[in-house]
Amino acid sequence: MTHNARTTPQRWRERLREDRGSESIAAAIVTPLLLMLLCLAIAGGRIVTSGAKIDAAAEDAARAASISRTYSGAQAEASSAAARSLADQGIHCASTSTSVNASGLAVPLGEVGTVTVTISCTVPMSDLLLPGTPGAKTLSSTFTSVVDAYRSREG
Repeated sequence: MTHNARTTPQRWRERLREDRGSESIAAAIVTPLLLMLLCLAIAGGRIVTSGAKIDAAAEDAARAASISRTYSGAQAEASSAAARSLADQGIHCASTSTSVNASGLAVPLGEVGTVTVTISCTVPMSDLLLPGTPGAKTLSSTFTSVVDAYRSREG
């Protein structure tokens, strides 16, 4: 009968020195951190994308206002174009404000004027991130559009 030269305490010491199972422990620690980082990157991307959509709405509103012939028409057209653009792009604002500087419509014919529109939109974080996320983020954008120098204006 042959006996193994190693005793029981020696076998236990060898087993304790082995690395088996350490990969599982490392994965259990690292996986939640990687998932949180991924969720944070997605959230940042959604916020940036929403900001780009607000920028596009400001461009649309400024262009619509610059085509108008009157100050009151510019206000109405800018607000309407901004609301339409935001709705088309799927942005649901809890509150929206559209500010129009249409002083460029008052310049004499032959001179170039500008119309500037600023849009502010408060978006609930539950729309940007995950449903049920508390809070809101206010996104705003300003865009300036040139008024045609030779287009007739009513002041």
